Amino acid sequence: MSAEKVALITGSLAETRLTRLADELRGETLDPVVLNVGVKVAALMTAEIVERRLTLPESVVRAVMPGRFRGDLDRLQAHFGVPFERGPEELADLPGFFGRGGLEPDLSRHDCLIFAEIVDATVLSTADIVARATSLKADGADVIDLGCMPDTPFGHLEEAIAALKAEGFAVSVDSANPEELARATRAGASYLLSLNETTLAIADEGEAVPILVPSTPGDLPSLIRAVDAMEATGRPYFADPVLDPIHFGFTASVVRYAELRRLRPEAPILMGIGNLTELTDADTTGINAILMGMISELAITAVLAVQVSPHCRTAVREFDRARREFFAAREAGSLPQGFGGGLMALRDRRPVASSAADVAALAAQIRDRNYRIEVSEAGVHIFNRDGLRTAVDPFDHYPHLAVEGDPGHAFYLGVETARAEIAFRLGKRYAQDEGLRFGVAGETAESIEQAHKMASFKEAGSTLADKRGRKAPGEPDS
Repeated sequence: MSAEKVALITGSLAETRLTRLADELRGETLDPVVLNVGVKVAALMTAEIVERRLTLPESVVRAVMPGRFRGDLDRLQAHFGVPFERGPEELADLPGFFGRGGLEPDLSRHDCLIFAEIVDATVLSTADIVARATSLKADGADVIDLGCMPDTPFGHLEEAIAALKAEGFAVSVDSANPEELARATRAGASYLLSLNETTLAIADEGEAVPILVPSTPGDLPSLIRAVDAMEATGRPYFADPVLDPIHFGFTASVVRYAELRRLRPEAPILMGIGNLTELTDADTTGINAILMGMISELAITAVLAVQVSPHCRTAVREFDRARREFFAAREAGSLPQGFGGGLMALRDRRPVASSAADVAALAAQIRDRNYRIEVSEAGVHIFNRDGLRTAVDPFDHYPHLAVEGDPGHAFYLGVETARAEIAFRLGKRYAQDEGLRFGVAGETAESIEQAHKMASFKEAGSTLADKRGRKAPGEPDS
């Protein structure tokens, strides 16, 4: 089988480095050819420029444009007769791009429901409950769980259930009070948290699916008996052995989940994650990744998430991303690496896009006064036609920047050098004019579909510009 000849389209500034990368990528299956369309900065290319200046060798079967190219790929494909696609935004990511065949992971699928608990529903108005539910659904929740509080009457429980159902929400009710659970199922709740072998009769008072728990903490045999009782009726259920906090039975509780799966291979299982995320002073992205690994291996099909503590405020969003990434990895028979990195909040797997030598080589080609900022293993680099300086602290850069009498430009460079310092110190990827990426923990999106779309094409990043879209004074063109 002959190697696939792929055209890598670029501009003058990146040509040398791209050529070196292409030589490294060339092998039995891939034969990349670098084509310079004659512009200085590849991101400034337009479809019209490419049509006029580019000539593809006859043997090329597809063409890869820079990730920041904003032209019409369909137009180029129609003009040249071969597929055009956007590559990664950074040249350093090109090997990974071709390692996955240039395809982004499909994060549209999962097999795990998310129950999101409103822990203080008892003291909220019905309107506030619906508003909170709407926000949780936007973060990825499938079921809205109404948390009942001990010794606090929930007089409007039925009203809240009806209001949520009218808005299209699936509703569960979480209470230690059997009377509240009975009211909930009679009012049309979809799920009840939680029943045990002594309270199973409540399930007969309505259609709600019970989540079963041990009669006493850690009593797995009692949970098995409850599971067997529900199996005998043929009605649906979930079983939850209950995840305990660290230093209060955590390891033993993990073993219970594995043991339940061994004893009942087909049983639907739910895991409540709040005892770990809420009660541990650690970033929840990493905790949720580990929990999702257990959930994926044990075929657990539902989780109960809470986000009460401020450090847990994106727990639902994180778990939504985790269930999608891990599902895609499992389907691919792969480790959970290279599936979007949505849980990489504080670190990036490849934080540096350019080496100090790469930056120096690029700086030597610059002939204009606009400042470029890059981060390498050596620190934060700022360069223009007047030279290259390397430091980390923005205050070390400031005395050498020609921004006297230009407060707008000074502000812009202050923002960018501060971002670059944060990226350097944390080990995150920095790109000028773009906000730092903190994974799904720092994302906002209009819809779940948008949040998980892995397209690299996006609008220009933040710059100091007014509402009419003018560039900041001295803002770089690249």
